[in-house]
Amino acid sequence: MSVPPLVEPAPDLSVDEVRRYSRHIIIPEVGMDGQKRLKNAKVLVIGAGGLGSPALLYLAAAGVGTLGIVDFDVVDESNLQRQVIHGQSDVGKPKAVSAKESIAEINPYVKVNLHEERLDSSNALTIFADYDLILDGTDNFATRYLVNDAAVILGKPYVWGSIFRFEGQVSVFWAEHGPHYRDLYPEPPPPGMVPSCAEGGVLGVLCASIGSVMVNEAIKLITGIGDPLIGRLLVFDALEMSWRELKVNRDPDTAPVTELIDYEAFCGVISDEAAEAVVDSTIDVRTLKGWLDARERGERDFVLVDVRERNEYEIVNIPGSVLIPKGEFLTGEAFEKLPKDKQVVLHCKVGGRSAEALAAAKGAGFADAVHVAGGVLAWVNQIEPDKPSY
Repeated sequence: MSVPPLVEPAPDLSVDEVRRYSRHIIIPEVGMDGQKRLKNAKVLVIGAGGLGSPALLYLAAAGVGTLGIVDFDVVDESNLQRQVIHGQSDVGKPKAVSAKESIAEINPYVKVNLHEERLDSSNALTIFADYDLILDGTDNFATRYLVNDAAVILGKPYVWGSIFRFEGQVSVFWAEHGPHYRDLYPEPPPPGMVPSCAEGGVLGVLCASIGSVMVNEAIKLITGIGDPLIGRLLVFDALEMSWRELKVNRDPDTAPVTELIDYEAFCGVISDEAAEAVVDSTIDVRTLKGWLDARERGERDFVLVDVRERNEYEIVNIPGSVLIPKGEFLTGEAFEKLPKDKQVVLHCKVGGRSAEALAAAKGAGFADAVHVAGGVLAWVNQIEPDKPSY
């Protein structure tokens, strides 16, 4: 499915720009006209993380004239395995600032706008309005639905990418010419059902594979060449080294998007059962430290259960904890391993998974079970700062 060029050509290219982009310009399908369209384009990238890093670098190298970056996070050492726009000296620096500095090294002719704020329903339409095209490389469902709905309302196309472990997905959503994200995923998955990359991991180089395809689609849309992935979902398996294409159709039952909503509530950070379970059953890490010290002295008895996965546990764990992954709580296997005569204390990385496990434990009769707010990250930050984090 071909579509007209998204952007009008810029008036001209300088001599230096012609020299810089000569390998593009000599491609007949791109040519001088296409390169001028790239110069005139304004592209907004949501997130300067795993997918945003290669996307921003290649958009800048391609000569996209204006890049917007939405990111309020700071660079962490655990990012460097895949977020190649950042380096060791950028640790602790705002990701948007670090990305802008790297872009300046790649192409000084690119204007970069920073949006160092959390994207939400109050600002999405205002931020999106100034751009021709959106690239969404976020890893949470609330933001994906927000990006989709804002793009639909404004009539803008956006390129969507997703990665997890060894698999990636890419598509182009443009309601005026085909389906949008809600046609592919009408409803978000149940809270806790799909782990994030922070919970499940991702092969670093997969970000380059998917990010480069996203930029390829952006260039096609801007210049009007080729057939963009509108109505098509591209699925990549890095272990099998295979690409599959699935057709995506408009869903006639998809309700029209007319306004932005509360996307955290729509997607549910945790399930209603978990939200109910944590009420009056949550402790902080300093309380946990006191309990562990009391257990060491023989003054308190309980079992501390880490509900993360084994690979996470091996990176960092709270001393005195035992590992029983959340999945075993959901299937019921965990309850055969838990003592009936001791209080159960659950924790995960930040608190979401332990809340879900807590709901299952209370449902199985462990009425005095509690979970630890902030999980192992809070423990590292407040109790043992010398431990590794991830």
